[in-house]
Amino acid sequence: MSAFRSFLFTPGNHPRQVAKVFNAGADAAILDLEDAVAIAEKPATRAAIVEALDRPRACLGYVRVNAYDTQFCFRDITAVVCPALDGIVLPKVESPDQVQSIDWLLAHLEREQGLAPGSIDLMPIIETGKGVSNVAAIASCGSRLRRLSFGAGDYTLDMNMIWSDDERELEHARAAIALASRAAGLEPPVDTVFIHIGEQHRAALTASARRAQGMGFQGKLCIHPEQIGPVNEVFTPGEAAVVHARKVITAFDEAQAAGSASIQVEGYFVDYPIVEKARRLIALMERIRAQQR
Repeated sequence: MSAFRSFLFTPGNHPRQVAKVFNAGADAAILDLEDAVAIAEKPATRAAIVEALDRPRACLGYVRVNAYDTQFCFRDITAVVCPALDGIVLPKVESPDQVQSIDWLLAHLEREQGLAPGSIDLMPIIETGKGVSNVAAIASCGSRLRRLSFGAGDYTLDMNMIWSDDERELEHARAAIALASRAAGLEPPVDTVFIHIGEQHRAALTASARRAQGMGFQGKLCIHPEQIGPVNEVFTPGEAAVVHARKVITAFDEAQAAGSASIQVEGYFVDYPIVEKARRLIALMERIRAQQR
């Protein structure tokens, strides 16, 4: 299992940006075929993306295809599935059957190309009112789905919302996506992009990432390389937290061996849920360090 703190979008038809995206520091890069690519350029961009994925790179490579109900989705997927592809990002997902259909298609393409079954990840973006309304059914649809992601840009457009600085209007959607993910046994979801770019917006970006982290998200979508550092920092456990987690695990294991399941560590009450959170934190840190080697 990888750590997915940051996914960085880049237009698939911009060769210079594509050349840089895999070394920008994100855990995964998303080469875009959807909103960032003009209609006339979509067919030619598919081949360019496959070529880019096949080059040596420092992170995972995903492709955002066009939405399920567009004329482009099928050709996008059949064109970009290749041994070098790590995953498909499917936008504007609104129902379980859309995920199941793409899962079926990917299974056939994997078999045709001699790839291991289920090796291509599929990450839907929940970004409409209908998608949020159906998110529990989408999350539990019994496919290769491992995690959901959230898209606030299209969601606020669809819902006629004002996307405010404090993002209170996003709380319901974030909570619904996080709850549905947990109930279906998926990984924690990935949060929406933050649309403001520039050093003057760094504090607001960090606050947005912390809000998502506090609601159970594991990472965030990014639209500019400068966003990766702040996002990775939020979703990476600090050294003090790692040290404390190790103390909690060690002390609890010793206490449990002596017949106790509730102790205090540095003024914190520790029982089974607390030690499980500590183990998760250490496991996350180990995945992050493994990716950095």
